[in-house]
Amino acid sequence: DLIAGGRKKNNSRKAPKSDNVYLLLLVKLYRFLARRTDSKFNKIVLKRLFMSRINRPPMSISRVSKFMAGKDGKIAVVVGTITDDVRFLDVPKLRICALRFTDSARARILRAGGECLTFDQLALQCPSGEGTVLLRGPKNAREAVRHFGAPGQSGSHVKPYIRSKGRKFERARGRRRSRGFKVKA
Repeated sequence: DLIAGGRKKNNSRKAPKSDNVYLLLLVKLYRFLARRTDSKFNKIVLKRLFMSRINRPPMSISRVSKFMAGKDGKIAVVVGTITDDVRFLDVPKLRICALRFTDSARARILRAGGECLTFDQLALQCPSGEGTVLLRGPKNAREAVRHFGAPGQSGSHVKPYIRSKGRKFERARGRRRSRGFKVKA
């Protein structure tokens, strides 16, 4: 936060870092909608369009259908990617609006009689976000998040970065009673 020349009062993005022309067109559209409609939905979508890829985690169709259970006729809105889930056997009829769909996810949604919308189509259908359910994927599901913190400290369940998981790797002091001590879980 502190940068030479004083503190930075607001660190939030005002525009996306990406130079994807289609994303920039969506930003233009949602900037207009956020300004001209008094709906909070458009402001949130605009803010999420600015986000980095880590802050726009993907969401699987199984997760979307779980959140859309009992919400018939509504459109699920995800500012991110919709991915397929091979463990999920019968896909219900879903109307989903997202930035991207993986090919297999798109095929399965359409086969189930559902609909894959883009954000410009959504803006035409419901400019104020009425009849939509805004969702986001699990941000902390990345494998890298497991390594955050201090491994080897007592009470921490942080995964250490090791070359390999086996008998010969990081199994000495701190890991076994017979080698000095064992860190309390």
